[in-house]
Amino acid sequence: MQEFIDGLEHSLRWVPDWVVGLGLITGALLIALLIHSVARRLVRRVLVPRSPVATMLLDRTAGPTRLALCLAAVALVLPLAPLSDVLRLTLSHFFGVAVIALVGWISIRAVDMASTRYVDKFRHDVAENFLARKHVTQVRVFKRVTDTLIVIIAVSTALMTFDSVRQYGVSLFASAGAAGLILGLAARPLLSNLIAGVQIAVTQPIRIEDAVLIENEWGWVEDIASTYVVIRLWDWRRMVVPLAYFIERPFQNWTRDAQSLIGAIALHVDYSADVPGIRKRLEQVAKESKLWDGAVVNLQVIDTHPRTIELRALVSARNAPQSWDLRCEIREKLLAFIRDEMPDALPRDRAILAPADHDGLGRNFLRRAPARDRPVAPSPN
Repeated sequence: MQEFIDGLEHSLRWVPDWVVGLGLITGALLIALLIHSVARRLVRRVLVPRSPVATMLLDRTAGPTRLALCLAAVALVLPLAPLSDVLRLTLSHFFGVAVIALVGWISIRAVDMASTRYVDKFRHDVAENFLARKHVTQVRVFKRVTDTLIVIIAVSTALMTFDSVRQYGVSLFASAGAAGLILGLAARPLLSNLIAGVQIAVTQPIRIEDAVLIENEWGWVEDIASTYVVIRLWDWRRMVVPLAYFIERPFQNWTRDAQSLIGAIALHVDYSADVPGIRKRLEQVAKESKLWDGAVVNLQVIDTHPRTIELRALVSARNAPQSWDLRCEIREKLLAFIRDEMPDALPRDRAILAPADHDGLGRNFLRRAPARDRPVAPSPN
């Protein structure tokens, strides 16, 4: 290698030394990239068809291995390149920072692959997949917290290699001094959300794909990030909520222990309504529906009003979307049944109409009416 470089310098003695040195480093990088591309294709042809794990490993490590091979090529050529001391020192410093970045990148990829392999052990294609959603939530939260810590450590370590900003790296790494205090106050929301993420992963108030009611909006937990939660609302909107919200404020989790839900349908009918007939029709509609899970079906008179009585029908379904659809279906069919089979049960207004006051008929009608229904005569004053 040294003889090749000496011959190259002799043939290019009219070119400045720094150009030759940078050209050697660039050539080494290109050769490293070529070797990586060829080796990756060979490995993919040999190992990938036999093992899906090898496919994941090859895809996830493509970037770090490419960077590692480039750094190895630079480390091999840099001592032999004809460079000035200042340029060599600058490139060596850059090489050290790149090594720190490579270590951080490899650590993040290792955590990613380990979490993926762990989650793949659980089944996600079953209805009651609480165990799978529990572990997916824990792994995602811990993975993102770990990735954040790795990035902080890598950045602080890289900053400490620069004399001009070493104090910031120390402050970031050790959280000491006035700069660390200011940084801690500024990052208080971030830190509180990170801690809340750890609490959520441990205590499990929410999990991935839980149905929740929050801020009068209903949806599913789509993603739990390092500092926020993405709620997929029923109309496909997305609500982004800080992680600390789920620790500090109340919310409804409809699938905490089970996905089955009881839905309620309210109906207002006349006092003359045939409640047993409506109850029988409710049971028939529920049994005919594919959305009913066969657990709960009931009809009760829960309240009375001046004009109507209020009925409440209870039906159960396997999950929240089916519960909503089942309630809509039963409400529609019960209304059609009341309209067609017992129209007298529809809400109505009642009034007593007195005949016209000619020939004394009106006076006789009012005289026969109960005292509480008689109009009060106006005062002569």
